[in-house]
Amino acid sequence: MTPALPLPEFTHERVEVITGRRSGLVIIVALHSSVLGSALGGARLWSYAGFGDALGDALRLSAAMTLKNAAAGLDAGGGKSVIWLPAGETLDATRRRDAFLDLGDAVESLGGLYRTAEDVGSTTEDMLVVSERTAHVVGLPDAVGGSGEPAGPTSLGVYEALRATLERVTGSPEVAGRRITVSGLGQVGSRLAVRLAAEGAALTVTDVNLTKRDLAAELDAAWCEPGTEHLVPADVFVPAGIGGLLTDDVIDGLAARAVCGPANNPLADRTGADRLAARGILYAPDFVVNAGGVIYLDLEAKRIGTRSEIMARVGAIGDTVRRIYDEAEARGVTPLAAAEGLAAERLGHREPLLAH
Repeated sequence: MTPALPLPEFTHERVEVITGRRSGLVIIVALHSSVLGSALGGARLWSYAGFGDALGDALRLSAAMTLKNAAAGLDAGGGKSVIWLPAGETLDATRRRDAFLDLGDAVESLGGLYRTAEDVGSTTEDMLVVSERTAHVVGLPDAVGGSGEPAGPTSLGVYEALRATLERVTGSPEVAGRRITVSGLGQVGSRLAVRLAAEGAALTVTDVNLTKRDLAAELDAAWCEPGTEHLVPADVFVPAGIGGLLTDDVIDGLAARAVCGPANNPLADRTGADRLAARGILYAPDFVVNAGGVIYLDLEAKRIGTRSEIMARVGAIGDTVRRIYDEAEARGVTPLAAAEGLAAERLGHREPLLAH
């Protein structure tokens, strides 16, 4: 379950909240910005304690997508959708299908201002269901000619960002022998852990799903109890699960030289970036690190470049992270502030599509 966080400031162009007529579930579609074009951001199916938590997550995630897409150089705005699964409820196959048909109707109601895709709790097969109700969806299964699962490109981008981060804190981008802790072994975290183990990292992993201990054993990685991973000495701490992990208490106890991971909004509060800097811990902004999937989905959907050219652009995330570190050092600001400045350069003062 996502931890409860206060509602963020409302800076959005439009937010739609519906109760799905088929599923009976609350669905939130948050359009944060269409300044750079039709917004792109995934659909999260997740358990929340209450409506405020689901809404807050949608608002935070969609705002982060604006920064992510802008910093990645995409002509795409930021948005996100959330299907709120009340605590303790589960979905059978019929109700799950109904939920994504309802999501398709909600997305269609925005008339192309927002495109959805898979995200935490959803799959490419779910997106195929969404496509029955709207054309404004990307990342359909390979079997039907879609671009497929974006976790591979996301993990590649994280890997290259991690190498850039290691280079900054150790003097070398090489993974072999480096102490790396991965918190969260989902689609992206597990792929990254497999690659890091293969390259000889001294790996520690954890996940709230205790069956992931089997993967730890396969990789000969150390396992630690969830909630204690930040206390393990590491060169790089990789948050790869839910957002809000880096609270003040966690940051104060963090035994790592750097933080670089794919989790969206890992900082419980933006001031966490300053708190990390004060402790001498390098922070790679999440919305730059985890942009590989959205770069892949957007360019594939728009048929911009070959598959290999698109993946090369994903791999260039490492260079973007290096640029951000250089900019932060030159300006005497945190990497988060430098990355936000990069996004702001592209966003400028253009009018949103919604205003037209």
